[in-house]
Amino acid sequence: LVEAERRAFADRNTYLGDPAFVDNPIPKLLSAAHIAKMRASIEPDKATPSSEIEGSLGADEGQHTTHYSIVDAKGNAVSITFTINYLFGLGQIAGDTGFFLNNEMDDFTAKPGVPNSFGLVQGRVNQIEPGKRPLSSMSPTIVLKDGKLFMVTGSPGGSTIISTTLESILNVVDFGMNMQQAVDAPRVHHQWYPDLVFIEPGLLTPKTQTALKDMGYRFKEMTSWGADEAILLNPKTDLLEGANDRRRPAGLAAGY
Repeated sequence: LVEAERRAFADRNTYLGDPAFVDNPIPKLLSAAHIAKMRASIEPDKATPSSEIEGSLGADEGQHTTHYSIVDAKGNAVSITFTINYLFGLGQIAGDTGFFLNNEMDDFTAKPGVPNSFGLVQGRVNQIEPGKRPLSSMSPTIVLKDGKLFMVTGSPGGSTIISTTLESILNVVDFGMNMQQAVDAPRVHHQWYPDLVFIEPGLLTPKTQTALKDMGYRFKEMTSWGADEAILLNPKTDLLEGANDRRRPAGLAAGY
């Protein structure tokens, strides 16, 4: 009973409100499939910490850049990254459309030598000019091998998009990982300034990190970044391998 109440209150506090303002998902919460899912999540010999329970209908829409990779039955591939740059973009709605205007102007060099919101220190060639497009980190990528489709990949993450995309490709091509292993592998990022090596937990052993520090490298450990959504056309099996980045579980790798 306690475990059922724990889950019910998690859903209540996450999804329900005044129906004049909120589209309450009552049919989903009371559906047989949802109830069976909640029942199966209860372990009879172990309490579930409340910190491990969130609203059970899935993750809310994220606040970040979005990427998706697609390959159809004929081998046509699409890699798309889209964004309004920062949280809520410019913070202004375009008329009565309901859409936020982007603040991609931050991708320009507003002042040489001064970092933008992602810490990038950029030069004069990227300064603002009429009709000019800013230098973006978005890297939707399609990789070919011998002229044939090999991989489709890309990620959100601001300036880390470039390193995230690069490392997933290297993990497959140079280290022989499958697509999910390549996406799951701990990441490293350096963007010139700040002069720090950003690393995810588990990338380096303490001994290796100490040796690199002795060589002059400075490290900052971050919890995680990026959300690579990738597809590999395995040349050995001719099968498509889809990988969803577990760092942001709202994504999905799906076939048809």
